[in-house]
Amino acid sequence: MEQQNSDKKALDSLERAKLGLKVFSLPFAEAEEVIDDYVSGGDYDPDSVELFKEQLDTQRHIQEKSVELISTGAEIIKLVVGALVKNMPESISDDTSRS
Repeated sequence: MEQQNSDKKALDSLERAKLGLKVFSLPFAEAEEVIDDYVSGGDYDPDSVELFKEQLDTQRHIQEKSVELISTGAEIIKLVVGALVKNMPESISDDTSRS
């Protein structure tokens, strides 16, 4: 990616962190509005603003997929444990109940 010389300033790390905290729990459309409001008063490079929005959207997508993966993993474990318990030989379950 080439760096273009521009008179406009890019969102720096601190600004991105502050904005990230503000928009963390907002739906993407609202988060985008907050970001647009923040940069509207300054002379920000539109490419850096769009990059930040894309990064935010990507992060949210990863979080959504992570939740789905954890849920699916939990369901798989539940099914495996259920099958193991169901197919456990009677002698093992009798021995443990007598102890």
